[in-house]
Amino acid sequence: MTAIDPTTLDAEARRQRRFARINKADAWFRVLGLSWMTPILKAVAGDNPRGQAKEIWRLLGVPLLAIAVFIGLWATLAPKVQTSLGAVPGPAQVWEQVGELRADAVREGEREAAFYVRQDERNAEHIANGEPDKVRDRVYTGKPTYYDQIWTSIKTVFFGFLIASIVAIPLGIAAGLSATANAALNPLIQIFKPVSPLAWLPIVTMIVSATYTTSDGMFSKSFLISAITVTLCSLWPTLINTALGVSSIDKDLVSVSRVLKMNTYTKITKLVLPSALPLIFTGLRLSLGVGWMVLIAAEMLAQNPGLGKFVWDEFQNGSSQSLARIMVAVFTIGIIGFLLDRVMYALQSMFTFSNNR
Repeated sequence: MTAIDPTTLDAEARRQRRFARINKADAWFRVLGLSWMTPILKAVAGDNPRGQAKEIWRLLGVPLLAIAVFIGLWATLAPKVQTSLGAVPGPAQVWEQVGELRADAVREGEREAAFYVRQDERNAEHIANGEPDKVRDRVYTGKPTYYDQIWTSIKTVFFGFLIASIVAIPLGIAAGLSATANAALNPLIQIFKPVSPLAWLPIVTMIVSATYTTSDGMFSKSFLISAITVTLCSLWPTLINTALGVSSIDKDLVSVSRVLKMNTYTKITKLVLPSALPLIFTGLRLSLGVGWMVLIAAEMLAQNPGLGKFVWDEFQNGSSQSLARIMVAVFTIGIIGFLLDRVMYALQSMFTFSNNR
């Protein structure tokens, strides 16, 4: 009988542990859109490098090639397309404006810092002269930077999405548990779900303008108008998917809850929500995507602060740089939309069961 070398056994055990960690990390790579990392790590670990190379090409090489082809076609065809603002900018011109927008933000930050330095010096002089009544603390009101516009849009969409979720999830649970509640909500869903945000915006604007007079701080009128418009347009996917998830719960589980004489709260928290979470999160992901698209349209139409207003202002500006800056905003909107979806997918993976975990 041939003796087995303990060193070989230890090396094999380490190899198996390494692959187990890679497989465990694969679920999170998929969530983050980094699934191409798995075959790279497996190839480095020595697992069929030739086969893993094919996976790397499929998951990383093909997308990169597609992006390179897109950029090449864009750079080639863009100068040939003329618009009212001149030729369509190519990748180099758009990237140049990314740097310009960053430089604008830096200059605006310097102006803001200088403003507060002058204000502090002026107030100190008033105090030294025995004139404390002349001391003033004013807030800098310079032009918002591109990054300020991005942050404003992100805050607005999350606020509107949060309100939509608070409204939609309880209504969806009620509709899923009760045929009567479902019959009552269904006509309203069918009527209001197809309504465009452009139709809601004037109504929301008039209501908020008539009932809300604050124009400073996080809850300014413009912020509320955009957020409520997002809420009205984004709550339907969550409501529908929540109702569907709750109504699809295994009937045996419902029977068990009756046998155990669960009260309504216990039934919802211990039975309904855990079983319906996958569909609820699907609805939340759809709602956040809808809300992000609606917000940009609402900001453009209502001229509320945010990326939509930035796009509209650049269009109205009509300078030679405007079209390139609009394209920067388009890419920014798309990237942020992708990241928002990844965030919701990560939360879904954390709170729901999956075959990939």
